[in-house]
Order: sequence, then structure tokens, then C-alpha cells
Amino acid sequence: MDEPPAGEPPHRSPLVIALLASVFAVATCGLVYELLASTIASYLLGDSVTQFSTVIGTYLFAMGMGSYASRWVTKDELALFVRVELLIALLGGCSAAALFIAFPFVESFRILLYALVFAIGAFVGLEIPLLMRILRGRYSFSDTVSNVLTFDYVGALAASLLFPLVLVPMIGLVRTGFLFGLMNVGVAMLLLWVLPDRRAMRGDKIASVLIAALLLAGMIYSEKLQRWSENAGYGENVIYAVSTPYQRLAITRGGGDLRLYLNGNLQFSSRDEYRYHEALVHPAMGRVANPRHILILGGGDGLAAREILRHPGVRDVTLVDLDPEMTRIFGRSEMLTRLNHGSLNDPRVHVINADAFGWVRAARRQYDVIIVDFPDPTDFAIGKLYTDSFYRALAHLVAPGGMVSVQSTSPLVAPGAFWTVATTMEAAGFTTRSYHAYVPSFGEWGYTLAALGPIPQHARIIAGNRFVTAAEEPNLFDFPPDMARRPVAVNRLDNQILVRLFAREWSVYEN
Repeated sequence: MDEPPAGEPPHRSPLVIALLASVFAVATCGLVYELLASTIASYLLGDSVTQFSTVIGTYLFAMGMGSYASRWVTKDELALFVRVELLIALLGGCSAAALFIAFPFVESFRILLYALVFAIGAFVGLEIPLLMRILRGRYSFSDTVSNVLTFDYVGALAASLLFPLVLVPMIGLVRTGFLFGLMNVGVAMLLLWVLPDRRAMRGDKIASVLIAALLLAGMIYSEKLQRWSENAGYGENVIYAVSTPYQRLAITRGGGDLRLYLNGNLQFSSRDEYRYHEALVHPAMGRVANPRHILILGGGDGLAAREILRHPGVRDVTLVDLDPEMTRIFGRSEMLTRLNHGSLNDPRVHVINADAFGWVRAARRQYDVIIVDFPDPTDFAIGKLYTDSFYRALAHLVAPGGMVSVQSTSPLVAPGAFWTVATTMEAAGFTTRSYHAYVPSFGEWGYTLAALGPIPQHARIIAGNRFVTAAEEPNLFDFPPDMARRPVAVNRLDNQILVRLFAREWSVYEN
């Protein structure tokens, strides 16, 4: 079965050409499955460094086990390779959809995640040794190794470039899995087609057609599959969802309540978001004599901007948010612009889509009030925005007499993480005053007020607030003993203790 047709140079036979093309394809598919599992794990479980490290480590270990197991394959290498391709197509192609669907229902999700990663990795580990054995009679040993490794590394490069630049932003995670599963099936079909005895392996041919049909159907209905899993997970109707290069963004509606989720984490509920945003904005705005120039970091939903624009003296608002899809949907959707009062379309608001860490370091203008509304520090990419390095850069943007307000997670659930923000800002040269507010969707939530000088004791709170009134505002600064300040370390760029502390404290609460 493995020999080329008589009279044809071995290295030019259709089978050999197909095998070399397969090396490129399987390398690309294998790395894409690895990146898919790592990305989905970071979306669903947080802490991207931990998820990428553990998933990649498990995957590489499994590849080693698969390569080791190949020593017991002594015959029919080509037939086994085709079957391995079909198994990888089925497991890898369905992996993204399976993980998203299982997450709301499987309590031991990590066991499922690593079992799936191990299975895919073990089969991928079988591929290259089998290919090298199949090619050994058609090239010299040195040429075989050179050709296989060359195509393998080029395929890995293609996958590493395609994944962040094309696949995630344009195709999405679930559809990408099905697409590359089809590529694995295509490799198997190609080899089945060029086999010298095409009557052989009829069962494999039928299996390849059935798997291809399954993956094609999954690709066509991938968005519905993900919506279904999100509806089940959130317990609400998902009315909008999209995977961007930065996050999974989902908006749900139920009983008149709109909710925004980023990577599965609740960002606001329309029923009580006014409590969160009034507390975030007005204590800082009310402590500046004439706040005219405002900077918002994060806050792409426009809700903090809505509160800021209620102050009559505001001349301009610069809003820096990483994800253009976030600011786009909250600037165009009628139901969302009703919620933020069209703040992102106000001529005084200038939206910049950029990484706040780099933008702040490059900015030169100063602002009277800076509102920092980043997601919680669930991973190191976000955690860098809570470091002393970031706060030192931020200090250069604070105008004389200016104020900064930072959302700082829950002082009840994660008191260590909460007080780390104040400690880190103080290490960067700020004076701080911490406060908290009860938001039903989140529970007790905390904020850090900061300035480069003394912080005024009292604020001038504008009329019309539903929660933070002039009478209520002083009470926000009182902490009961279970939320009182405690000694914590500074969150630095090279240690990111805040991310680990946040994960540990929230895991205790969630379990």
C-alpha cells in the first residue's frame, strides 16, 4: 500500500506530495486546537497565564505520550494515520463547541478540559512519527527529517499568525474549531483518494464523509450552538453575542433587565447599574471645583460617561476602551443608547480604542477627573492595569487639584484584593480614600478615590441622583470590621500578586 506506482520517482508520486501537504495541514490544525483550548479556558476560567500554561503543558505532554506510543505501531502506518486524522478531526473540530456547551452543566469542568486536551494532544503526537515512517522509503533519512520538520514548523507559524489576526476576530472560536476539523478530514480524504488500492478502507471513507458532514453542520450552526450554551449558562435570553479579538461579549435580556457579560463575567444589570456608576463617578467629580476635562479608562458601555455629562461644566470627555466592538454596539444600538442616554454620540465625547496601559504612558494631556473602570483583575493582561507602574504613569495625567476614581472589586468577598489597590496607588504617590456601595447584582462593591494631594472631606453632589445623594455620600466611606483595611503588598508589574490574590479570594466565595 505504501509503495508509489512503478516507474514514478518516489518523491514525486501523488501519495508523497499528499503526505508532505498533510504535514503542513496537521501542524496548523494541531496548534489551532491548542490555542482554542487555551483561549476558551482563559475566557471561562480567567487568569490567562495559568490557563495557557497548564493547557499548553498538558497538550505537549500528551504529544510526547502519543509519540512514545507510536513505537508499538509496526504495520499499516498509512491506514492508522488516516484513522488518527479522522479522530483528531472529530475531537479537535468539536472541542470549542463542546467546551462552551459543557461549561454551564459540568461541575468538574477542568477535568473535562484537560481530558479533551490530553486526548487531542496524544493523537496529534502520533501524527509526525507515523508520517516519518511512511516517508522513510521515499526519501533518505536526512531528507525525511528535513522535509517533515520544515513543513511542520511552517504550519505552526501559519497557525500562530492566523489565529489572532483572522480566525478569532473574523470567524470566531467555535466556527474555527469546526473549520480546522474539516481540514483534518480533508487530509484523510486526500490520502484515501491517492491510495494505490482505492477499494481498501471503505469503512474509513464512509466515516470521513459522515464526520465531514457533522463538522460542516456544526460550522453552519456554530453561532446557534454558542447562543444556546450561553442561554443555558446565563439563565437569560442572549440577544447579542460576539467574539472579538479581546473578549467574548454577550448581552442578555430577561424581564426588562439588560445585562452585559464579558467572558462570562457580569459587568452590569440595567436594574441597578445606576448605583454602581453614580458611586464610581460622583464622589470624584464632586471634589473638583470645576471639572471640565475628563478621562475615562474602560467604560466602553458609556454608562460612566452618562453620569459625567450630567455635570454642566464638562467641556470634553476622552474615553479609552480597548475593544472597538464594545463602543460600537453601545453607540449604535437603540436599546443600549437609551440606557447610556446616547453618551458615546455626544460631541463632547472622544472615543479612542486602544490599550490603556500603552495609551496612558504615551499621553501628555492632564485631566481634572480620571475615572478608571476596568474589569476585575482576573488575569495578568488586566492585572497590569492595577500595578504601581500603571499608576505612576497615570499620575502624570492628573491636573492640579484633580481626582481619580478606580473600581476596586468587592471589599467583602475579596478584601485583600480590594485594599491592594489603595496600597499600590499609595506606593505610586497618590493619597487615597476607599469607599463602598451596595449594588444588588454584585453585592458590596468597592472603589478607591485618589489624588496627588489632600482629598477633600466633603463633595458637592449634583441633584437628581437616585442613590449617591449629598446626605448618603459620606456614609460610603464607613467600613464595618469585616471590610476594614488590612496590610497587603504592592501589586507590581513583575509579580502581579493582585491577580493571584483576587482568584484565591473569589474561589473561596464561589465554592
